[in-house]
Amino acid sequence: MKNNILISFSAVMLLACFSCSSQTEVAPKPVDPIVPVATSFVKGADVGWLPQMEATGYLFLDQDGKAKDALQLLKDRGINTVRLRVWVNPSNHKIDGHCSKEETVAMAVRAQKLGMRVMINFHYSDSWADPAKQNKPLAWANHTVAQLKQDVYNHTFDVISALKQAGVTPEWVQVGNEIPGGMLWPEGSTNNWSQLAQFLNSGYDAVKAVDSKIKVVVHVDEGNNNAKFRWFFDAATAQNVKYDIIGLSYYPYWIQKDYTQTIADLSTNMNDMVARYNKDVMVVEVGGEYDKVQNTYEMLRATIQAVKNVPNNRGLGVMYWEPQGEKTWSGYSLSAWQADGKPSPALDAFK
Repeated sequence: MKNNILISFSAVMLLACFSCSSQTEVAPKPVDPIVPVATSFVKGADVGWLPQMEATGYLFLDQDGKAKDALQLLKDRGINTVRLRVWVNPSNHKIDGHCSKEETVAMAVRAQKLGMRVMINFHYSDSWADPAKQNKPLAWANHTVAQLKQDVYNHTFDVISALKQAGVTPEWVQVGNEIPGGMLWPEGSTNNWSQLAQFLNSGYDAVKAVDSKIKVVVHVDEGNNNAKFRWFFDAATAQNVKYDIIGLSYYPYWIQKDYTQTIADLSTNMNDMVARYNKDVMVVEVGGEYDKVQNTYEMLRATIQAVKNVPNNRGLGVMYWEPQGEKTWSGYSLSAWQADGKPSPALDAFK
């Protein structure tokens, strides 16, 4: 640092002398600031289906028609983060299975090698957990509340430790997936808030025991529904639930409204969450109809801007749910991939 200062001083003196003799001023070229990756805006993709898609022979193509790594295709469009779900004892079903600890670690290592950041999303189930279902893993089915609390800790600690041992420290970990009604039903239902709080805090403690710098996310759906979020996080506060970030889903499709009707509500809710609970916010799931490219593009641009507009940079980013999950393979209508194997132009919103 000291040498740099001396060199800079010498350069300034030479420039001053030159200016005096020639009467021609040379303006220094501005230098773009270097923004650390850890503070950059998150542009993410949940890619849990990707290994199975590749295993079944699905080819991901660039615009020139040449096969290319799907993660690289996403990175080329501005994606800098992957979100990976974890199931406890999943089946081998191509859609409803996989996402084991081992598969998750392999995907995280692969993403990190491309310079991508990592979020881990614990469902605490053997398959999908969401607002409609929060089924306990079969191996935990008959466990007591005390045992379930330990199960959450052990499973969380085990997976995050395995990631660390493989050289990947996720920046964020979700304790539960879309849990407006709780998780590990019925014991962890919001009808049993004190027990749900124990499970959430057990997951939090396990994450922090591996690495205290990892941020813990609590995730609720319908990010435009402020009443739902206030109800949930008021209760979480009353129960002393520990977390760092509020995660939101935003799917205009599932509430059968265009984004233009709900984007202002999303903004209002995010701003309220920051002010009311003093927590950062992140849209951890978003998606639009694959065959409405322009509308999905515009929705993504509006969502990204809404998050960026959260005061004091407390809106951390936006993640698309399974953009590469092309419909002929997955049956999912909210992917952002075309039937010809190429990325949808809607993803250019992340550039």
